[in-house]
Amino acid sequence: MDLKTLPALTVLSDNVTIVEVDQVKVVRVTHEKATAGIALHGGHVISFKPEGQEDLIWMSEQAIFDGKAALRGGIPVCWPWFGRIAAPAHGFARNSEWTLLEHRENEHGVIIELGLMTSESTFSVWPHQFQAHLLVEISDELKVTLDVINTDEQPWTFSGALHTYLNIADIETVKTTGMGAEYIDSLLDNKVCQGGDELVLTDTIDRVYTKPESVINVADGTRTISVENQGHNSAVLWNPWAAGAESMGDMQDDGYKTFLCVESTLHAPSLEQGKTLQPGERHQLITKISA
Repeated sequence: MDLKTLPALTVLSDNVTIVEVDQVKVVRVTHEKATAGIALHGGHVISFKPEGQEDLIWMSEQAIFDGKAALRGGIPVCWPWFGRIAAPAHGFARNSEWTLLEHRENEHGVIIELGLMTSESTFSVWPHQFQAHLLVEISDELKVTLDVINTDEQPWTFSGALHTYLNIADIETVKTTGMGAEYIDSLLDNKVCQGGDELVLTDTIDRVYTKPESVINVADGTRTISVENQGHNSAVLWNPWAAGAESMGDMQDDGYKTFLCVESTLHAPSLEQGKTLQPGERHQLITKISA
């Protein structure tokens, strides 16, 4: 996706403008270190290009920017739950309109802060008071922090993920390391399995790696993308392969060939088994991506 050619709706600074992709407003960042785009719909990073490099983030050519559907690709914010343990799948944050709270910049890069808080629509789905902030730090590397605060008078539980789609050359040549050996396989009825030190894919994958190392490396023969996560208890790796891509209306049939999801995940088998935050407590889920 080329955000450079879009006319600015609002100029906030030399480095930060607001543009529109179909019906979705996007915070466009242009800096000598990197360029990036963050959609206000979903608080969704849709692009991150370090200077002189290809985009590290993959977006579907058929992603629907109607301000209603969740965007296919990028970094969806799955919260206050991850998966299909409640409805809607992956929570409401990725379908909600976030607010641009602040932008800061210097010679090292740009920081964009978005916010989401309790509203009538969120309360109808999840009856709790909260504040969520998304901090997107754009420099030689990309750092995304989901910071959630319990502003309720009661404790609540949650899970979540930063569901990153990494832009790769070819899924069949990618070698992934650092994900750890133990995983829960969603394709085998959540069976706990043991894998090797290196992962090379030949078919669809949907796994929750329960003991990932601090850094997961994805090498595609042209570059190695490093993913460093914090505040997580697992890393999810996902690719739908050919049949899965063909079944999705918002992904081109061969789209699966050029991405691998490596997700910073706070995984829980049910909402009740998620992480509990007491009133006033906060939790940060972080992913840091570089090549």
